[in-house]
Amino acid sequence: MVPFRGTFDHTLDAKNRLTVPARYRAALAEGVVLAMPVDLKPCVGVWHPEEYERYSRRALAELPPLSPRLTELERFFYGSSQDADLDAAGRIMVPGFLSEHAKLHKEVVVVGAGERLELWSKDAWNAHRPTLLSGVAEITAHVDDTA
Repeated sequence: MVPFRGTFDHTLDAKNRLTVPARYRAALAEGVVLAMPVDLKPCVGVWHPEEYERYSRRALAELPPLSPRLTELERFFYGSSQDADLDAAGRIMVPGFLSEHAKLHKEVVVVGAGERLELWSKDAWNAHRPTLLSGVAEITAHVDDTA
């Protein structure tokens, strides 16, 4: 899989469909998984199905089979995600529960995040971006502290 990179301004249509950036349509042609992020940021993850499966299995693998924490995380990963297919125009339908979580309206930003894309409302992304940038600066300032 090619990493997802870049930030793209887009709009959702009246039926809550996102036109996937053209450069990523081939990578997502087999379908996508739309998912709520584990950190509960106000966005929607857009994953290739195999990548989402690997990601969720890695997260669940360390927990004992009878653990209540495992059961809760399974509920989260599988209950907070949905499969979708690209239509002939390269669009995906964003389900209502995910759209509500991310407070998505017409203007959205698609953000490349490595193994996934993230779909943010334009306002939420603009509000989060300064926090993201200052957080990265803080993390990289302390890289030598962990060595």
